[in-house]
Amino acid sequence: MPLVKSSYIAPRLFRNGHFSTIYSAKLRPSPTLVQQRERIDLPDGDFLDIDWSYASSTASKVAVLLHGLEGNAQRTYMKGQARMLVKHQWDVVAMNYRGCSGEPNLLYPSYNAGTTQDLHVILQHILALDRYDEIALIGFSLGGNLMLKYLGERDTLPKQLKKGVAISTPLSLEGSLESLSQFYNWVYRTSFLYNLKKKYKTKMLQFPERMTSSELKKIKSLLDFDNLYTAPAHGFEDAYEYYQKNSSLQFLPKITIPVLLLNAKNDTFLSPDCYPTAIANNNGNIYLESPEHGGHVGFHQTNDAYYSENRALQFLQEN
Repeated sequence: MPLVKSSYIAPRLFRNGHFSTIYSAKLRPSPTLVQQRERIDLPDGDFLDIDWSYASSTASKVAVLLHGLEGNAQRTYMKGQARMLVKHQWDVVAMNYRGCSGEPNLLYPSYNAGTTQDLHVILQHILALDRYDEIALIGFSLGGNLMLKYLGERDTLPKQLKKGVAISTPLSLEGSLESLSQFYNWVYRTSFLYNLKKKYKTKMLQFPERMTSSELKKIKSLLDFDNLYTAPAHGFEDAYEYYQKNSSLQFLPKITIPVLLLNAKNDTFLSPDCYPTAIANNNGNIYLESPEHGGHVGFHQTNDAYYSENRALQFLQEN
């Protein structure tokens, strides 16, 4: 304990991990949700955009949502989770990482799987409003890793921060890179790489002295991108040091608030060490749920409400 027996039963078509992943990312109708944008000035001179959604009456609880690699607050999975929470009287802050809100960020660094200092700024901003008794964190994929690292690396957490939910989370960044490098994942890694290279081209216009076309031509894989941009831009010697220092698996034993880790067994993005049964058995705060199906952020029940959205709400509201 706490290994959680999952009640998720995927509809037949969605028992195929690839179909579940692709449908949920590309074909699910976008949930209707009102979002109000706020820009946060960061201490280093950059900015973050966050998108608020509000419950119908004054809420005492707020959830911060963290998106995945090259996502944003408008992704279907973010809006679906936000809508579920708003319906049950939670306010929601959907974070856009640096450079992910539709406008390039100002500085050469952008974001990575371990940039917890930006999450901390957002939490301090929320606390300064003096409006909420309870704060929860929900992270998807890369956002789940970032969230877990934040919870495990800090000696103290705000007393209002009560729970976290990590969905389809690569606890080992190097392990997940190896999984994405397999032949059967070529569609996903090709899409990620296309978007990352597009972002690189935009940044070249801002920093022509640091980013060149000749360097761009060398980027032929996700590992190349992390070696040529992510690692040096954020102070790491190479991609492997970046993966090692930011993988959340090492931070799980130090987490002191209840966290639900929902990782499907047929998630092709994840490596075997993304199912930490031993840690869950030894840390009463880590609730590991590993259903047979669900793909990557694809826990379909109906288009209106996914299992992961209901499950996250249920976990947050349990005593």
